[in-house]
This record gives sequence, structure tokens and C-alpha cells, in this order.
Amino acid sequence: MVGLKPSEVPPTTAVKFLGAGTAACFADLLTFPLDTAKVRLQIQGENQATQAARRIQYRGVLGTILTMVRTEGPRSPYNGLVAGLQRQMSFASIRIGLYDSVKQFYTPKGSDHSSITTRILAGCTTGAMAVSCAQPTDVVKVRFQASIHLGAGSNRKYSGTMDAYRTIAREEGVRGLWKGTLPNITRNAIVNCAEMVTYDIIKEKLLDYHLLTDNFPCHFISAFGAGFCATVVASPVDVVKTRYMNSPPGQYRSPLDCMLKMVTQEGPTAFYKGFTPSFLRLGTWNVVMFVTYEQLKRALMKVQMLRESPF
Repeated sequence: MVGLKPSEVPPTTAVKFLGAGTAACFADLLTFPLDTAKVRLQIQGENQATQAARRIQYRGVLGTILTMVRTEGPRSPYNGLVAGLQRQMSFASIRIGLYDSVKQFYTPKGSDHSSITTRILAGCTTGAMAVSCAQPTDVVKVRFQASIHLGAGSNRKYSGTMDAYRTIAREEGVRGLWKGTLPNITRNAIVNCAEMVTYDIIKEKLLDYHLLTDNFPCHFISAFGAGFCATVVASPVDVVKTRYMNSPPGQYRSPLDCMLKMVTQEGPTAFYKGFTPSFLRLGTWNVVMFVTYEQLKRALMKVQMLRESPF
């Protein structure tokens, strides 16, 4: 048995909320360079790319990261990390931390198990709720990850994370901070369903058939399956979301216009640009997040029970 044993008392909503946000931040710290590489590969080939972007070609995950380090410095793969952590504390806390509560809300009274439809509905609901709250952090994160800085002479559009929020609101209006909300809701509803429902079902079956106990190996296998499923179904929407959120005003009329231009100019394979770093990032992120989340829930419940114990 690896890790803390399951608590006899089910974790509270507050524990799930805090645990999900914290676990997601930890996962982001480990996988952020892969996410940045994914963004760079997804926007490569846009017609209105900057002159600096045209001179640089990214090839593969490792090649993209090494090119960034060589041309922009060792800190470049972590561009946008602050906004990324802000995003996870608001985004993951809602979509993951509230999933069980929303699933129970949709489950008919007296039912022992939630149906797949109920789980999908819960995943869509918490995913949409999370995007509505965390969209500005996602816009800023993508802008930082997509920006190329070639030395001291290059112009930096934003001096920092808070300046990015202010500048976008000033130049593009408050609506600019919610740019790409529709494709992001679509993408994260799909990702959340794929992640949470797949993880939920795999874990449930492993436990029901007594193949594994409720601990690290079970969490690892369930999380890996969730990451793979999420990457396959969400990549097309993710590419459109990234390009639309990073685009200057007027480049695309809408997410649909962005999608159509991608198909006509680059072909349907453009929807799977950056698939390898997407899978490496999402697969690794899911494993780290879910394993950490399960252990944090147990640790937080143990602390809570010790505090409430009279002895």
C-alpha cells in the first residue's frame, strides 16, 4: 500500500475544493514547459505571425523547449506561470473540487451509482462554471506563453501579470479578458468530461472488480487513462482556443472563422498540431494532479479529524 490510507470519513466539499486547487498548482509547476511548448507549436504557421516568429521553427516537444531556452533564455518555458497558477487555483478548484457534489446533485435519490449521462452532465457543468470564473487568467497565460522575446532589444508588451490584465482591459475592453470564452467552455467541458468521467469509471471498475485497492497504483492507472482520453477528444478545440485567444484584434471574426481559416490554409491536420506535447503535458498533469489530490484529501481530512477530536 502506497500513500495515506483512505479516511473513514468522506472528504468535505471544502477539502475537495482546496485539495483540487493545490494539487493542480503542483501539477502545473512540473508540467508548465510542456504546456508552453504545446502553445508555440499550435500557433506556428499563422499568417500574421511576427517577424521573430517566422525566423524560428519549432520541431517536436524537446526541440521546441530547447529552441526557446537557446533563443529566449532558460526562464522562457515558464512564461505565464503566475497566471497559470492563478488559473489553477480558481479553475481546478471548481471543475474538480465540485465535481462530486454536482454529480450527487444530478443523481436521482435512492440510486446507488451515478449513470454515465449523470457524470457527463456533472463534468460539463463544473467545466463551464470554472471557465466563466477563470477565463481572464487563461487569456493572460496564453499571451505570455505565445510571446517571443529575443534579448533585451525586443519589446515586451506586458511588464508583468497584473499589467497584462490592465493592458488587455484598456486596449481591448473588459470583453478582451473573456476573449475565446465559447471555445474555451467547449474545450473544457470536453476535457472535464473526458478527465473526470474516465477517471471516475476506471477507478470504480478497478475497485469493484478488486483488481487494485484505493491507492497509488489505482490512482495512477485511472489518471493516465483520463489524460489520454482528454487529449484525443480535446485537441481540435484546444488549438482553435489557443489561436483565437492569442490573436490580435481583427485577425479572426469569431472562433468559427478561426477554425475555417485553419482548415483552408493549413488543412485538417492543423487541429492536431502540438498533439504530442498536449498528451505529454495532459497525461503527466493528470497523473500528478489526481495522485496528489487523492493524498491531499486524505491528509486534510486527517488534520480536520485531529482538530475535532477531544483527545
